[in-house]
Amino acid sequence: MEGLTYREIEEIQPKAGEVRIRLKTAGLNHRDLFVLTRHKPTDPPLIVGSDGAGVVEAIGEGVEGIQAGEEVIINPGLGWQKNSEAPPVGFEIVGLPDHGTFAEKIVLPAENAVRKPAHLTWEEAGVLSLAALTAYRALFTRGKIQKGMKVLIPGIGGGVATFLLQFAKAAGAVVYVTSRSEEKAKKALELGADKAIDSNEDWHKALDGEKMDLVIECVGAATFNKSLEQLRPGGTIVTFGASTGDEVTINLRTFFYGQFNLLGSTMGSAEEYEEMLKFVEMHELKPIIDTVYPLSEFEQAFKRLEEAEQLGKICFSIPE
Repeated sequence: MEGLTYREIEEIQPKAGEVRIRLKTAGLNHRDLFVLTRHKPTDPPLIVGSDGAGVVEAIGEGVEGIQAGEEVIINPGLGWQKNSEAPPVGFEIVGLPDHGTFAEKIVLPAENAVRKPAHLTWEEAGVLSLAALTAYRALFTRGKIQKGMKVLIPGIGGGVATFLLQFAKAAGAVVYVTSRSEEKAKKALELGADKAIDSNEDWHKALDGEKMDLVIECVGAATFNKSLEQLRPGGTIVTFGASTGDEVTINLRTFFYGQFNLLGSTMGSAEEYEEMLKFVEMHELKPIIDTVYPLSEFEQAFKRLEEAEQLGKICFSIPE
């Protein structure tokens, strides 16, 4: 990966309201690929990575309710406390513009260090947050999922999509997925999908003409119109990703006659993060781990993600 290096960097001390966490694991996300293009060679050096889990090592002045030695998981959203229609001005994500989690230690606001769910291993905790929070807001806050709803998730395989499947099934929905990979489609069925179809085939025919109450779109231009065609009249499509292109042309007449709802979503608030963790604990849900790499083998990990070979999450183990 051009521009990425593995080296020593000066340790940072926590300021007032901050904690320093000794990281045990970290999770790789598509966002980390985007950061590589957004962060310019002329910018100061940056540690990338948004997801991680570890042990609180040092506490800054004025921090209450958290002790050194506590096992924590990182909420990567900075400056978005209460659930709202959109993120507030100034909302940022760990890993850009400030240092991220692909390191032995990280300093961040104490409110972003949250008690680690006891049923998760360090690997599972380290990959959970960004993808699970994104899936939770898209499904529950924006999509208003209800028991018995028919939900379509195109492009099963990535971290968010696998959480969407797990969350939707736990909420009592009927879930359909698409994938170009026979192996990923098979795995989705094992995870509880009610039907998995080939992304390249005629979706209408493959789904026997069944229409969906809710479609969660994270693929982009390659699937958006096919997703729209699968909505029932009055149905909702929630979009939060555009890995195959961010511009689409839709037929407005078909859209308004269909009474469709189109909603955007991204990440989520600290309030939703707490709700998501409670949901995960209540249903004892665990992230699907694709591969665990030592942090020093970052190039193989980034390559696997870039080539979309993974099913679930890619994890980094961080040496003591």
